[in-house]
Amino acid sequence: MNDVSVRPHALPLIAIGILGGLLSGLFGIGGGTIIVPALALWLSMPQKLSAGTSVAAILPTAIVGATTYALQGNVDWLAAALLAVGIVVGAQVGSHLLSKLPVSAIQWGFIAFLAVVIVSLWFVVPQRDDQITMTALMGALLVVVGFVTGILSGLLGVGGGVVVVPILMFFFGASDLIAKGTSLLMMIPGSLSGTIGNFKRGNVDLRAAAYIGVAASVCVPFGSMFAGWIDPLWGNIAFSAYLAFIATQMLVRKLRGRAAK
Repeated sequence: MNDVSVRPHALPLIAIGILGGLLSGLFGIGGGTIIVPALALWLSMPQKLSAGTSVAAILPTAIVGATTYALQGNVDWLAAALLAVGIVVGAQVGSHLLSKLPVSAIQWGFIAFLAVVIVSLWFVVPQRDDQITMTALMGALLVVVGFVTGILSGLLGVGGGVVVVPILMFFFGASDLIAKGTSLLMMIPGSLSGTIGNFKRGNVDLRAAAYIGVAASVCVPFGSMFAGWIDPLWGNIAFSAYLAFIATQMLVRKLRGRAAK
């Protein structure tokens, strides 16, 4: 069991939740790429506890965010269900492979993937009326995408939205808003499953998760409304800047790890 006797104050937790909620609504992500580093580096929470607390905080955020997008008609329910099937199974596989595979090589590959996506976001701009054309092949591919995303999530601790949103836009023909709303809906079962598992292992600070989750839930609708107001091109530019931040963060950690050896 992790020691949670020294608990962070409510105010910084609320601040983390506000930022995570705004980014979740704006980009269709879970916010874990912000929440985990903030808890671990800013509030000195142990890494495993930070990750587990983030997963729990993402659950209400994803529910409110997906609801907001759904009310605007920007969720593909079938696509989200197929992705969820894949990601739930893939996350278990990723967790199992964590101790068996060279995670370092996978991390470099993921950084390269982010670099390709960042460049693509400047040249491929989806139209707001674009829809996913569902066929048997598309359905199977969505399950595969969810499965691979789940494996990456289990291995690297990244949120599914960072992977799924650009793939839905570039390869499945979804508009930027449908990609974001579908991504948030997809996260709900994965977050629920992960929270139950982390709670059993003592890797969740429920108090911290509640503060972050409530603050994020209040702010995520504002992020989603802003996503609808801005032009898709500027949305792509903002998303590329966010992905560049994540890639840089991962790269710095890798280089620091090498220097420390």
